[in-house]
Amino acid sequence: MSGGYAPQYQAVQAGIFGPSPSPLRELIPTICIAVASIAFAPVLHVASPVLAIVVEILIGIAVVLAVPTYAPPIAIFVLFFQNLFVSILSPLISVPSDLDFIKGYNFLVCSVMWLTTFGLHVFGQRNRSAEVNQIMRWGVVTLAVVSLYFAIGFVQDGQAATVYLRNIVLPLFLFQLSLLTAATYEVRATPFLVTLGAILILCGYIEFAFRDFWLAITNGYTFWGFDELKATRSGVWEAEMRATGNVPVDLKDRFSFDFLNTPLLEGFGLSKILRIHGPNMHPISFAYGIAFFGLFLFSVGRPFLALVALPLLIVCSVKGALIVVVFVAAAWASTRLLGAVVTLLLGFVALIVFAIAAIRVGLQIGDYHVIGLMGGLNGFFEKPLGRGLGIGGNLSDSYFSIDWSAAQQAGTIDGAVESAIGVLLYQMGVAALVPLGFYFAMALKAWRLYASSGYLTQGLAGFGVMVVLLNGLFQEEALFAPPALGLMLSLTGLVIGSRIRMQAVVNRDAEPQSLTRYQPAT
Repeated sequence: MSGGYAPQYQAVQAGIFGPSPSPLRELIPTICIAVASIAFAPVLHVASPVLAIVVEILIGIAVVLAVPTYAPPIAIFVLFFQNLFVSILSPLISVPSDLDFIKGYNFLVCSVMWLTTFGLHVFGQRNRSAEVNQIMRWGVVTLAVVSLYFAIGFVQDGQAATVYLRNIVLPLFLFQLSLLTAATYEVRATPFLVTLGAILILCGYIEFAFRDFWLAITNGYTFWGFDELKATRSGVWEAEMRATGNVPVDLKDRFSFDFLNTPLLEGFGLSKILRIHGPNMHPISFAYGIAFFGLFLFSVGRPFLALVALPLLIVCSVKGALIVVVFVAAAWASTRLLGAVVTLLLGFVALIVFAIAAIRVGLQIGDYHVIGLMGGLNGFFEKPLGRGLGIGGNLSDSYFSIDWSAAQQAGTIDGAVESAIGVLLYQMGVAALVPLGFYFAMALKAWRLYASSGYLTQGLAGFGVMVVLLNGLFQEEALFAPPALGLMLSLTGLVIGSRIRMQAVVNRDAEPQSLTRYQPAT
């Protein structure tokens, strides 16, 4: 596993995700700026939405221009903690529509940081090596294809098309932001990510052990009250009650789910559990975040913290997040025993077998996610060129009128729901292979780095993206919730960008005259 890179590169690459010489010098300012970038958005919005938008745009630009290495960590922070600040300040909010708008400020900040970084790249202020340019060109092609289908869907259902556009492009933005930043500057991400992981774990245990206290200090009853009001008006609750037969009485009833949300475990006597939602107020997103940080903590030499995170995955009760942990851990172990090439081939076989088995079992038990996937595949064969973003999916009006009993009997539905890949195929047709293919190609690139170096963090980035893409068959959140695919792609951008930057350093030391055309900004 020593690989083919120069010893100087291996030594420096090990430090990219290792502790910095004085971690507090960057850690504290990064956290302070991250908190300031999003914590006051609800207050600013209540005062004036225009003021809030202008301030958040200026913050995003200022971060990239003044402290560019902080941009990727700040993006990760706002994705996890914005809703915590929204919940704490929710008594200031008057209507559910304002709450939904405020939740979008994290996307605004991330998008502005990406756009600023992308603009600097275009004008030569970020790494413009041949390898970076090639990756960026394919990313731009991906964005152009998605934008075309957004335009098609927008004329039919503007709101749904806009939401799906945000869900699809944000992982791409996070990847490119991390790639360009790490390819140009030395980004030491470990101190911040370890601290963030520890905070998320602590929040999870506090919520689990002291639920009422957590709801009180976060104004959770007010926050979830808006969600209940919106669900009642939109018909979500009625649809869920018709589908499941469960009638929630209070807030904790809404948090109660069958273990891993599957009927396959009913015979084992496992009772319902209260899911934890974390500071981002979403159990599936939080579970993916915990899975990522548990694996990341292990990869950078914090095995105790990683083990502490694992019980939270059980309490979140999210199958997809557990699958990520199992497959990535197995890939790490297999690489040590069999090598990276054999592991990758066996990994592909395992993922394919798992997908086939899950689809067969899902059809037998009437799993909603598999039924939704079948609807997406049928819709794809009906219209291979797609229909446009927002047409079909959980946000469509037809979702609330689905007869799930009839769908279970038929093994499919008219439309696509509960499956990110099913929805993408239904909305984008064959063009869905463009974003999926781009993400898969970047995962392979990260895996090749792992095959050469043996660094677990690179293996996490590579195989982690592949497993999340697999989960996209059975979950909308796997590809559309930022803490799932977005977080993995952000790490992938960091490891690929770091390799590109350090390879340039090695080449410059060996042949200084060959790199005179590009001098990284300092």
